[in-house]
Order: sequence, then C-alpha cells, then structure tokens
Amino acid sequence: MMFIDPHIHMSARTTDDYEAMRAAGVVAVIEPAFWVGQARTTLGSFQDYFSSLVGWERFRAAQFGIRHYCTIGLNSKEANNDALAQQVIELLPLYAAKEGVVAIGEIGFDDMTTVEEKYFRIQLDLAKEVGLPVMIHTPHRNKKAGTIRSMEICIEQGLAPGQVVVDHNNEETVQDVLDRGFWAAFTIYPKTKMGNERMVEVVRRFGRERIIVDSSADWGVSDPLAVPKTARLMLERGIAKEDVDATCYRNAIAAYGQSGQISERDWLSPAPIDQRMLFDGNSVLRGQDPKVDAGVIR
Repeated sequence: MMFIDPHIHMSARTTDDYEAMRAAGVVAVIEPAFWVGQARTTLGSFQDYFSSLVGWERFRAAQFGIRHYCTIGLNSKEANNDALAQQVIELLPLYAAKEGVVAIGEIGFDDMTTVEEKYFRIQLDLAKEVGLPVMIHTPHRNKKAGTIRSMEICIEQGLAPGQVVVDHNNEETVQDVLDRGFWAAFTIYPKTKMGNERMVEVVRRFGRERIIVDSSADWGVSDPLAVPKTARLMLERGIAKEDVDATCYRNAIAAYGQSGQISERDWLSPAPIDQRMLFDGNSVLRGQDPKVDAGVIR
C-alpha cells in the first residue's frame, strides 16, 4: 500500500526518517508551517523558514523518493505577538503562490485570544483570495469549544466546509466536525492526542468519509511512521482495506488536491533520484556514495 502523511514537520526530522518512511510506503508528505519550539522575534526568521519549506526541504525529500508539499501560514501560538504578526501576514501572499503549497495553515487557536481570532480570520480571507484549502490547528485546551468555534468562524468568513481540514481531532470532536461537513484529521502521537489503537476504533465507528490520519511528527517525542503503523493495525483489527486506503492515502489527495498543487501523478511517475544533485551548493550526503537511479546519465 501507498501512504501520505499529510501533517508532518520534516524540517525537524532526519534523513534516516525519510529513508524509513519511504521503505514503509510513504510516497508524499505535507509539512505545515509551524512554530519552532520558541517564539520567533523577527520577520526575517519567518521569511527564512517559509523559504526552506518551499525550497530546501522539498529538494531534501525528493532525494529520498518522497514528494514534499507544504502549507503556509502564521501559527496561532505566534499570532499573539500582534506587531510581528501583522508583518508576517503581509509576507504570506508571496509564499502562498509558490509551487507545492497546498493550503493555508496550520492556523486557528491556541489560547483562544482575540488576537488569535483576528489573524485566523485574516488568513481565512487569504485562503479564499488565493483559492487554497485551509488546515486548522485546534487548541490543546478546551478542544471541543475551540473546534466548534473554529468551524463557526470558517463559515462566517465564507469558507465552504469541504475546503477546510480540521486537525488534531479526538473522540470528543469528530462527530461535530463530520456533521458540519468538514474534513476530520487525527494526529497519531505515541502518548498524547490520538493513539493508533484509538484511531482504529474511530474508523470502525465513523467509517472512512472525510477522515484523515497523520503523524504531526516534529521536534518533540513523535513518530514519523505513525501513518503506516496505524494502517497496519487497522488491517490487523479487521478494518477493510478500502477504508485504510481512504483514511491513510486518498482522502488527503481529495482534500488538498483542491489546491491544484498535488496529484497522484507526482509520485506515480517520479523523476529519477540522483543524489549527486545540489541545492544552493548543498548535498544531502556527507561522504556517502550517492544513489543514482537507472536511466540517469552518470
């Protein structure tokens, strides 16, 4: 089977992770713009980060046979720095137009402040303007209230539910999200958010329609193989292969394919790997022999 991890922060992961993911059947990833563990303090730090998402990281993934896409946005945690947030907002349209950007995100609420809501609404308007789907980060605290409020704001701003992926769901929020017609994504973490055994039961209960499995693996304790591991457990627990294929692969294509930036053709007919290639003078190798696919001129 082929898998997509539609929410994973590969900038924080290693080349070993890329190799292990490809061996496990992951063919594509979506990396949402995120915070880096501590607050950024200048506009330039955001600009360099966004540039890495559409540049170096896209190149690095391809060197290991994985197609890399990203989402662009001001995360809710850093939206509370009002003065800096306003500068970042002015930068976003430039990056939203880059190749491989499949959504505005991850945006939404952290502490559910008025400033967070201000920049959430502004970015929803940007998504409408540039014709991209939206990836929503739901808060860790007061999750159900925050999830419902996020969806209400999307409707108020004129977004169709089918254009919006609501991420970090759990058993408490999934019914509300599905009932309102939004996409319901689930983060599989080793100890928190959603475990893979719980995910199996969510799919068993709610089926496959508009449900998406992802890892959200980042710089903390997390698992970049969460999607294939969850898929394997689903099959072992009697979930139909069609349901596994939908929740761990096809639904992500349907949701983010609305951007016009992601298609199965991208990895079913991939460019050959040539690890001799450089990006801005840099290689993914550190003295190792490069992998060069058959057919590449040596």
